[in-house]
Amino acid sequence: MATEDTNYMECMQNRELSWLKFNERVLLEADRVESPLLERLKFISIFTTNLDEFFMIRVGSLTDSALFDEKYFDNKTGQTAKAQLKAIFRATGPLYEVREKTFSSVMDGLKNHDIHLLKMQDLGPEELEAQREYFAYNVMPLLSPQIIDQKHPFPHLSNKRLHIAVTLRKKKDSVFGLIAMPSELERIVLLTGPGCRFVLLEDMIHYFADLAFGIYEVAEKHIIAVTRNADLNMEDDLLDEGVDYRLYMKDMLKKRQRLSPVRLEMSGTSSKEFLKFFCEKLALDPSQVFYTSAPLDLSFCLSMRQIIDSDTYSRLIWPAHVPAETMPADKKKNMIRTVYSGDVLLSYPYESMSPTSELIRQAAEDPFVLSVKITLYRIDRHSKLAEYLIRAAENGKEILVIMELRARFDEDNNIEWAHRLEQAGCRVIYGMVGYKVHSKICLITRKEFGKIQYVTQICTGNYNEITARLYTDLSLLTANQDIGRDAAAFFTNMMLGNLEGIYKELWVAPSSYKNNFIRMAEEEKRKAAEGSGGSIIIKCNSLTDKEIIECLAEASAAGVKITILLRGICCLIPGIQGLTENISIISIVGRFLEHSRVFCFGSGPDKKIYISSADLMTRNTQRRVETACPILDPSARDAIYRMLNTSLSDNTHAWDQHPDGTYTLRTPSERDEGIDSQEVFRQEAQDSIAGADRADRANRIARTDRTDRADRMMDAYEERSGTGLPGFFKSFFRRR
Repeated sequence: MATEDTNYMECMQNRELSWLKFNERVLLEADRVESPLLERLKFISIFTTNLDEFFMIRVGSLTDSALFDEKYFDNKTGQTAKAQLKAIFRATGPLYEVREKTFSSVMDGLKNHDIHLLKMQDLGPEELEAQREYFAYNVMPLLSPQIIDQKHPFPHLSNKRLHIAVTLRKKKDSVFGLIAMPSELERIVLLTGPGCRFVLLEDMIHYFADLAFGIYEVAEKHIIAVTRNADLNMEDDLLDEGVDYRLYMKDMLKKRQRLSPVRLEMSGTSSKEFLKFFCEKLALDPSQVFYTSAPLDLSFCLSMRQIIDSDTYSRLIWPAHVPAETMPADKKKNMIRTVYSGDVLLSYPYESMSPTSELIRQAAEDPFVLSVKITLYRIDRHSKLAEYLIRAAENGKEILVIMELRARFDEDNNIEWAHRLEQAGCRVIYGMVGYKVHSKICLITRKEFGKIQYVTQICTGNYNEITARLYTDLSLLTANQDIGRDAAAFFTNMMLGNLEGIYKELWVAPSSYKNNFIRMAEEEKRKAAEGSGGSIIIKCNSLTDKEIIECLAEASAAGVKITILLRGICCLIPGIQGLTENISIISIVGRFLEHSRVFCFGSGPDKKIYISSADLMTRNTQRRVETACPILDPSARDAIYRMLNTSLSDNTHAWDQHPDGTYTLRTPSERDEGIDSQEVFRQEAQDSIAGADRADRANRIARTDRTDRADRMMDAYEERSGTGLPGFFKSFFRRR
């Protein structure tokens, strides 16, 4: 039993090391031999992009803390910033080795399909000569090779841009040199001959570096890439109210390219002299240098579709996933009336996002709609939903958009959309000073028959048509007026800059979110103490909030059964005697990115379920504006509960976390059937289309039968009476 003297650090681990374990699970998806080869390659690419962002943001932030905040320490493990950085660099090196082996394995598999990524040294004499000619006439004119000496200072190396770094000799003198990769050329250079054979542009430049430097002898050469700190504080320089926030953001994004280096990646192992020179110039420690024989940048994988014939390509990927249009056409025809008749729950990416978009489109045309208010965090560059908001504004509706410009790496897109929305007449505000607005909420206000009515949409993910096909999220459309009034109060508070709003149904961070979560967990703890059980199921992406971790540990120690479906960072360690022995933690990494946030308190008919925009991270509960919404409709609540239990039964893509922080992949026994929860949900959604089609056909047949019967009745009447029926009666008969 937990007491005031309980040391909760026993059941906590460092968030950065936990994240690296998560990214390792992503990488290990590429080891699944049952997966198509190009899908395995995609997981290696995702791992690489994830690691890039991790160094830019998390390592960047810790680097700043190590330099400027000596008192900083991790409140869960007590580690200083410097200690965390050392641990990160130690843990990252082995991941490069796994990535290298996995990439080599996948490329060997592609050879069986006549797809060959070749090194320049693998080419025969004739092909080498052809490539030398191609390099001389098409590549070399675009290069700007530079030596580095007193008159040629070390240049700025842009974030993640590939360079060829060399050691040059001329007689007895030696000097270092650099060539930046030209952005004007495609990285994939196709070779002639049968099949799909290609080299990468950086490998070609690396191979012919001696031609680029002419009078020098190339003694050593490597492909390198510098990763820079991208963790900008987006409000430190915002000094007065007269600053145009969009222009300010554009300026801050330019600064991101010039921040301090945090990592150097290099092809092949370097000499001590080479390493020392570049570490000194970039102010890096050798522990921040990582070597690999795999390409440093895997973005070329996205272009492989253009060079592989369509039949081969289709065999090397999963069959295309098309979200199911599970809502019958007659219900979708009038979305507002459909929501009035009962809550609508959508599960992405298994079901289409189109009902939500259609709701906004119809609201734009509905004469009874007064306003549409929405929060936007990440949206598609070609967002239909945003276009519908513009149409609604042009139709005279009041449109309020809370656009978060600080959605990391989506800033440019959000700035552009904010401008377009403003130009169309929408009122656009940029959130709250010091707090990102991460909520996913939309409110439609109507006035019909003299009465104000609300339709509210709340989602666990972004209003983004692309990610809605790739991420698992839940979307609720409801006409519950208590939720609607809370949503109306939420938008009013955002306009007033009020973070202390009071809400009846919604949880809103930073004011009431964490307190409500802890209150619900305390209620389950009370049930356990009374001997009537106590159950909590959590599904989210990350768990780092220390207060919530302590709350869950206390509930576990009191006997509450806690199950956590957690994709990414987990600072809570399960299975610690006296603290977390009643907690189990499962991570699912599959075809779709698990993204929905769900909290279930209790297990019987009185269970309470909330869907949320927030992970259980301190940044979400205390430094962002977030919302969680109760699921009040019994059928929707039961559907989510069944989904949670299906996910918990997954034995093909689920990993169990152990008390030592390690994870083990579940595998079905010989007796058990393999359960892939994502495939179960996908198949159920597809099956529901067939069921809806059958029901639609039955309705059409019934309508046809009724029409035929009405026609026969009218014919009989006209035959008996010798007169025709008035039009009103004809339509009456057909309706009947």
